Amino acid sequence: MDILLLIGGLILIIAGANGLTDGAASVAKRFHIPSIVIGLTIVAFGTSAPELTVSVSSAIKGSADIAIGNVVGSNIFNTLMIVGCTALVAPIVISRNTLKKEIPLCILSAVVLLVMANDRLLDGNGANVISITDGLVLLCFFAIFLGYTFAIAGNKEREEEGEIKSLPMWRSTLYIIGGLAALIWGGSLFVDGASGIARSLGVSESVIGLTLVAGGTSLPELATSVAAALKKNPEIAIGNVIGSNLFNIFFVLGCSASITPLHVTGITNFDLLTLVGSGILLWFFGLFFAKRTIGRLEGGIMLLAYVIYTVMLI
Repeated sequence: MDILLLIGGLILIIAGANGLTDGAASVAKRFHIPSIVIGLTIVAFGTSAPELTVSVSSAIKGSADIAIGNVVGSNIFNTLMIVGCTALVAPIVISRNTLKKEIPLCILSAVVLLVMANDRLLDGNGANVISITDGLVLLCFFAIFLGYTFAIAGNKEREEEGEIKSLPMWRSTLYIIGGLAALIWGGSLFVDGASGIARSLGVSESVIGLTLVAGGTSLPELATSVAAALKKNPEIAIGNVIGSNLFNIFFVLGCSASITPLHVTGITNFDLLTLVGSGILLWFFGLFFAKRTIGRLEGGIMLLAYVIYTVMLI
């Protein structure tokens, strides 16, 4: 039964990713909204819905390791695995603004989480806890991020690349709603199947959260980014990854911690430093390699880095 849930969820995720990409890109073209804004908001928030559902429900049920591990693992998966796979399919061209502003903001979010999760080291407290106050601070960061996103929506100097297919408004709306629904449902089915298999093998909650649950809830981002790259919309591909990472830390963890304090036990500084390092690696490749392009070589290195991290984790 768990295997059937896994396969069914994957089919829904792939179908939903294609519909969402087409619909969102068409809306961006119709209203003259930069594709990066669509990637940072509609696509990123929609594909992060599984993370929000899993982390909030895990926090309520007292499974903090799954709630935090889901976010940390998903962001590492997004940056290394998704960007790596997408670059192998088609080179990802990163705009100057994304390189100078959005990726550094993504790195900052990881550093903020690293600081918040080290109460014992920094304050000498008995336990590492992401408190309700920390959660509210994360939500404030999220509000700043939203303000920035809406500000760049009116910036006509944003770089636009790739051809976007025009669709009737009713069809674009149907694609977006249907795509989001398929992604959320498919992600839920996949996580249920993966978690069932993992628990039957006796794997700990932190490892489940960092690997299978994180990978499962990030499959929408993977499918959406690869589909966007194939459709020659690199801004949606990279914007989806960056937007999802920021959404996961600032909003998903912000909401989860605001509901109940999250005790950090199974998630270690190795995981958090890997998260910070993955963002720095993405920025480094974009800044110094092939005119702001993540090519197949860089994509292969990022995939290898994720494999090494997973092997060390297990």
